[in-house]
Order: sequence, then C-alpha cells, then structure tokens
Amino acid sequence: MNLVHDGDKSWRRRWIVSTGTIKQILLITDGCSNQGESPASVAALAEQQGIAVNVIGILEDQENEAATQGLSEVEEIALSGGGVSQIVYAESLSQTVQMVTKQAMTQTLQGVVNQELKHILGSKETMEDLPPEQRGEVMEVVEDLGERCGLEVLVLIDTSASMGNKLPTVQEALIDLSISLNARSGDNRFSIFSFPGKRKDLDKVMDWTPRLDSISSVFPKLATRGITPTGPAIREALKQFTKKRGLRGFLAKEETPHEQQWD
Repeated sequence: MNLVHDGDKSWRRRWIVSTGTIKQILLITDGCSNQGESPASVAALAEQQGIAVNVIGILEDQENEAATQGLSEVEEIALSGGGVSQIVYAESLSQTVQMVTKQAMTQTLQGVVNQELKHILGSKETMEDLPPEQRGEVMEVVEDLGERCGLEVLVLIDTSASMGNKLPTVQEALIDLSISLNARSGDNRFSIFSFPGKRKDLDKVMDWTPRLDSISSVFPKLATRGITPTGPAIREALKQFTKKRGLRGFLAKEETPHEQQWD
C-alpha cells in the first residue's frame, strides 16, 4: 500500500490510497493444543507472511478455573501471530467474532500507516507520536482504509470433542460476521476449515466465498474428535492463502501499478 500526498506539505491534504487486501486467520477454540508443533511458533511464521492470526477462546459457565487457565495459549498464539485474542463465553461469541475481526483490521492498518509515516516524514515517528489533531487526521485514513480494503478471513474451527455443543453457536456467529462485514465497500472473502480432519490435520468446510450464508447446510456435518493439533492446522491453513495467491498473481498482470495488492 502507498500513501501519497498531492504536494501540500501540511497535514491538511488529500491522501491517495492504493487498494489492498488484509489477510487473517480466525482461530476459534476452547482449549490448548495437544498434538504436533507449537501453535505459537507457526503463528509467528504466519505473521512473517503478512497473515495475522486472531484467536477466540470459548468458555462455558460450568468450566472450572483449570479449564480457563488452559486457554492461556490463546493469548500466546495471537501475540506471536500479530493478531488479537479474546476469551469469551459461548453466548457472547457472535459479538466477539465481529469485534476481534474489525479490531485486527484496524491494528494491521495502523501498522502499515506507521511504516508509511516513517517513510514520508523521514523519522521514526508513529501515529502515537503525532500531535492530537494530526493523529486524528491519520486515524481518518485508517478508518477509510478499513472500509475500502479487501479482506480475506480463513476461519479455523477447533472440532475436538469438547467443542461439540459449541458448534451451533459458532455457526450463528459466523453468519452474523458475514452480514456485518458485507456492509463494507471493500471486497470480502471467507473460507472455513476445521481441525482435526478425518485423515489429516485440516478439513475444508467451505471454500473461499464472499458470503457465509450457506454454512447452515454444511456446518451440521462437522464431526468432533478427541485430539487438538492446533499448530499443524495453522500451518496447513497458511497454504490456502498461497493457493489463492497463485491465481491472483496471474490476474494481477492486468492491474495498474497503483492498484496492485499489498500484503
């Protein structure tokens, strides 16, 4: 993404913003991984590839303190993956999914804008270092980008045995997310994968689509299993973005320079 001004050296100027796509993995789980490599390490790899890993840990009222402590991994994964984490009770999941997705978008955009500010100002200044008025103007740019940029969200659902009674709530939350984000002017793309898979670490529930309305027909088919290979599942999820990028690389040949995507 490039932020360019029209020659006016003041902060009251017109910003020309190239479009781009924010990529996120949204991991929904209720406990710690128990098989395979460290999920935090794989999340760090995702962050290096420009893909934020956001994590929502689901609790139930009757779950004890030990179960709550077991979700400490949620914060570690999100921190390593440059994303946002939130622990929530099942009944509040729908609102939380929307909040985490949007908060992660803003966090990503602020990071990109900070890099551009350093380039434009020739210093190490970030938005937090600017005077209040200038900071407000830059935040307007971030908000505008949040509406206009493309968004790709790969939803990664833990279907280990303890998640069985929580999956209907997850389905409702994802439908609400789709409805909420489709009010944006930017393009949305979603996909849904579950883990553990039948014969591998990850199963595809729904391929990339602009809406999640049709998940009501496929979601009930999800089968729960005992293990939780979170790390391997995140690694396999990364490959799904690579597959899409191969097709996009072919299509991008027709894009003009100021319209090229950014990661």
